[in-house]
Amino acid sequence: MTPEKLPAISVIEPINPALEKVKTLLFKPFEVGKWFTIGFCAWLAFLGRSGVGFRFNFPFGNSNSHICPLGQVQNLFYKNLTPIIVLASIGLLIGLAIMVVLLWLSCRGQFMFLHCIAQNKAEVKIPWHKFRRHANNLLLFKLVAGFIAFICLALCTAPIALMIIFLTRGPARIGAAGIFAIVCLSLVMAFIAVIFVLFFKFTNDFAIPIMYLDTSSCTEAWRQLLTMLSLRKGAFILYVLFQIVIAMAIAVILMALILGTCCCAACFLAIPYLGTVLCLPLLVFKRSYSLYYLRQFAPGFDVFDTSIIMPQPDSACS
Repeated sequence: MTPEKLPAISVIEPINPALEKVKTLLFKPFEVGKWFTIGFCAWLAFLGRSGVGFRFNFPFGNSNSHICPLGQVQNLFYKNLTPIIVLASIGLLIGLAIMVVLLWLSCRGQFMFLHCIAQNKAEVKIPWHKFRRHANNLLLFKLVAGFIAFICLALCTAPIALMIIFLTRGPARIGAAGIFAIVCLSLVMAFIAVIFVLFFKFTNDFAIPIMYLDTSSCTEAWRQLLTMLSLRKGAFILYVLFQIVIAMAIAVILMALILGTCCCAACFLAIPYLGTVLCLPLLVFKRSYSLYYLRQFAPGFDVFDTSIIMPQPDSACS
């Protein structure tokens, strides 16, 4: 496709159809059961992608209290080194297992939520089985990509940590060159983090719908996406910038809702599943906006086109 034949892409045009999709899916007619069914799919889709941080404060007493000397703590640590390592390893494995399960459920949920929006249906069982292979492929893709991201960030974090430790130990100085190296590595780490954030966002917003349409793997979907990115870099830059605007608008809406209800809404929104159901119009709008934006690139990327043959449910239940 030559540049002069490329279709016009707008960040404004998808807004109206996305709003109409919210009305059609959730309010025409309004059905509580439909909200809770689609809300369940949305809750799975966003599972593990956001959370509430907890901060624990451990009181150690005042300055007159008896504090165990550092030497005793070190001796206690070395005497129990083996069980500490074993417990830490078990805790790490359990944490990784929980993370993988949450990611697996999220991958399933993203296809289920997309199915509900594209087909204007409130279904759980059918898309759960129909897109089993898609979700498993997406899970593997995200695990590999996440591991690569972790390695890249660790390669930048390790030397920064070592230089900071060296700076804080006694009168030693690493000089202006060391400070410059820390700043440069920090900028590189921030740049890598932004790249991977955009990578996972484009995976969720565009690669998943492409997989949904032609049953391709996530790698193949990204090949198609890279072709579009190479041809329409400006369109995707505008998309990212407009996503920031949408996020700010949603934040303002939620803040107005919370303040308008004297923070009562915040209590309901904090409840995991119920909060997702209450925010369903916003979530449907965001998902629909990316789908209508993708549709502008080619007719084959229209998930709302009922003439496109969709994958049949897998015979094996999972």
